[in-house]
Amino acid sequence: MSANVPPAARPVITGLGVLSACGPGPGPLAAAVTHGRTGFTEVRRFDATGRRTRRAALLPDPLPLGVAVAGVIADACRQAGLDDVPGASDHPDPHPVAQDGAASPDGTPMPLLLALHSDLRTTEVAARVAESVAGRWGVPGVTRVYTGACVAAGTAVADAAALIASGRHARVLVAAGHLVEPGVFAAFDAGRALARDGELRPFSAGRSGTLLGDAAVAVVVEAEQSAERRGAPVLARLAGWGRSGDAYHVCRPVPDGEGLARAVGSALARAGVDPAEVGYVNANGTGSPLADRAEALALRRVFGRHLEQLPVSSSKSVHGHALEASALLELAVTVGALRDGLLPVNAGWLGPDPDLGLDLVLDGPRETATRYALSLNSAFGGANTALLVAAR
Repeated sequence: MSANVPPAARPVITGLGVLSACGPGPGPLAAAVTHGRTGFTEVRRFDATGRRTRRAALLPDPLPLGVAVAGVIADACRQAGLDDVPGASDHPDPHPVAQDGAASPDGTPMPLLLALHSDLRTTEVAARVAESVAGRWGVPGVTRVYTGACVAAGTAVADAAALIASGRHARVLVAAGHLVEPGVFAAFDAGRALARDGELRPFSAGRSGTLLGDAAVAVVVEAEQSAERRGAPVLARLAGWGRSGDAYHVCRPVPDGEGLARAVGSALARAGVDPAEVGYVNANGTGSPLADRAEALALRRVFGRHLEQLPVSSSKSVHGHALEASALLELAVTVGALRDGLLPVNAGWLGPDPDLGLDLVLDGPRETATRYALSLNSAFGGANTALLVAAR
């Protein structure tokens, strides 16, 4: 949807379900990120002997991924007050079908956009989620599966917002999940992408890589008028969204940050928001020496001198990098920060990197009354997403 076309409806978030290494629900996640209490522990879920790094942010007793995702979907839908929406049922259809398209007034099927890691079990997990939700909360099944690496969930949210803004649907459900497993862990370790010292230190001197994390997250994105008619709680508004692809390298970001800067600029333009109005950035901040520097340069391209007063942190420093679920988990963090008025800490800090020049949130949570915050994500291959969140 073009940023120059007036939206038919404003997308808002009315439901949120979260499961992370910080605990079940948004409360433990918010408490952890605002105080910099990291969730990283020694990996004992599988044999990590011989790996350069043996730490990750893990759930102590993880459910199967499909079950975990179905659980956060239930939490999000119940918070959004969808239990009694027409089309809900306590007896799911054993043969769910995908729905994609057509206008969606209140009470008609709600699309489910699902972000998962692409592997031999993706179809099985998606089918398990579809079986769990079919016929409940007005969801007929899984509409679309996103496997676009670390921007998968951000892309799904942008699509959901566009479906709402265009008037095609009254509400869209977005869900994502990732559990740290031996194959991906080994690949990241072999590629020297994991932090050698077992700490994720975004934008810090001495940073050496990322650490993986578990997560399952779901959000209900809804037209503001629909939420008002139902008396549903509005947690935040999706004011703008932007996507870009720089295709510079299979795993390295374009060094000057141009690709991410375009995604951020697109999100701001779509919302009609001046860069100086943004009061917080939940950065991609993976702890990679190259990626963090490119992201800092991207922010400098967009915000100029305003960057000197713009608080920045990466909540990955606390909950880890949840790959395909990262963007949704970090969106949940950003929504919580705006609602609570407390900005997350950039944990793992050792000292400043003189090449970056960011106003990082350090030592403790920073109070804020800002109206707008950005949540940013980038992926291998040069894909970028930017979600501009507005406080209610």
